[in-house]
Amino acid sequence: MARIHRAILSVSDKTGIVEFAKAISRLGVELYASGGTAKLLKEKKVPVRLIEEYTGFPEMLDGRVKTLNPKIHGGLLALRDNPAHMKTIEDHGIVPFDMVVVNLYPFEATIEKPGCTREEAIENIDIGGPSMLRSAAKNSQHVAVVCDPADYADLLAKLKKGNGNLDPQTHAELGRKAFALTAAYDAAISNYLGRGDDAREEYPVTFAAQWRRLQSLRYGENPHQTAAFYADMRLPAEPTLGGARQLQGKELSYNNIVDIDAALQLALEFADGPAAVIIKHTNPSGVGTSRRRLVDAFKKARECDPVSAYGGVIGFNRQVGAETAREVAATFFEAVIAPAFDKEARKILAAKANLRVLETGGEFRWSGRPGTEMKKVSGGLLIQSRDRHVLNPADLKVVTKRTPTSDELEALLFGWKVCKHVKSNAIVYALKDRTVGVGAGQMSRVDSAKIAVMKAQRPTKGSVVASDAFFPFRDGLDAAAAAGATAAIQPGGSVRDAEVIAAADEHGMAMVFTGVRHFRH
Repeated sequence: MARIHRAILSVSDKTGIVEFAKAISRLGVELYASGGTAKLLKEKKVPVRLIEEYTGFPEMLDGRVKTLNPKIHGGLLALRDNPAHMKTIEDHGIVPFDMVVVNLYPFEATIEKPGCTREEAIENIDIGGPSMLRSAAKNSQHVAVVCDPADYADLLAKLKKGNGNLDPQTHAELGRKAFALTAAYDAAISNYLGRGDDAREEYPVTFAAQWRRLQSLRYGENPHQTAAFYADMRLPAEPTLGGARQLQGKELSYNNIVDIDAALQLALEFADGPAAVIIKHTNPSGVGTSRRRLVDAFKKARECDPVSAYGGVIGFNRQVGAETAREVAATFFEAVIAPAFDKEARKILAAKANLRVLETGGEFRWSGRPGTEMKKVSGGLLIQSRDRHVLNPADLKVVTKRTPTSDELEALLFGWKVCKHVKSNAIVYALKDRTVGVGAGQMSRVDSAKIAVMKAQRPTKGSVVASDAFFPFRDGLDAAAAAGATAAIQPGGSVRDAEVIAAADEHGMAMVFTGVRHFRH
């Protein structure tokens, strides 16, 4: 156990610092603080000594230099069990510090402000704070390094229980956390500066990011592969799998996580009414919507392809109630994710002990920022903005002699949303509130069109067809017409567009171009 005798406090975020300082002071800890922190503590009648009084050097260069001094870092880095170290600091009038309470200038919050200048960003790069954190963390067996206000309460409890002492495990964890913080902080600065002097380049010259391990997995895609699940350290303000809470069920597997995220992303497309999606091997086997009841949306999704739905993953965009839970429990599913589950639904699903139930909380809507997604390749990394394109019906271009009816248009827009989440080449037959057939991941588009018909459990006659990319030949459209599709939606842009349009006119189909492609590899 390490006794805390002396602490340095220098915080940008002053949340909870007064209460924490008062509490450790009562435990007999001598406090030293930098200018702004010391001023606040003195105003609150907390006994504290100014760092500049101790070092003999005032803060200078508009506050750029405060704690960069041997009397600070010597007191942090000296090994308490090394007599030579202890004699050296004593000879130089340096006192050992047993705790550092530091958080950093808000660099990331600063650069996210509209109109932030490069000069403003540079001034919000903390130097003294990370330096103290790193010195203390290097010597974490002797120095408790506190960089997160959320840790104050737990540390106080441990200090009180230990009569002012902290255990080695806590010291080690605090040191690890400090290095993680400085790494993330440096990464944010490097990414910002890597975008050039005017910060107009979207992607930096070097890219750095940080994730937090949520769990080690039993294996990866296959039993001979190892795996772990990490959450982004900066979760967006929208439902995410990294921010979800597992309420029950078996441990998540690698493939579960991939499929649950696919379900979540597709469910987020439908913000305006109850929707249910069922995913199998990352592709939707069925999607349904309803004007009022979530259970009706789920039944429509399941009926699209009940064989493939078995053992799949469900995504809901509304709170799950008892009626929907009973329908879910009637079939074997691997997992279900939703914003929330009411008390009765949780009781019903609890009978399916192995069913993984995850709750995201919040409202199922995009945050408004696309964010990025990454894919590892051998020797490199691909980064792109998420495909958050929302089709404006006013941007559709009718290219056939016949214009879609209002019902056809509604079905086309529904099918287009689903098609965006189907592996290329993607073909989706749809009505205005459900999928009818899904053809995914084929090497030719005409095969996808035929497979979607083969998978359909209800007649495709009277449905519409959505294609994630243009029809390169008329054969794909001919196959859709043969299946009874009355209208089509596709990006357009093929050298054979005229041929495909002529085919649609021959079949009496309406067709619209979006001008946008939705490949999903």
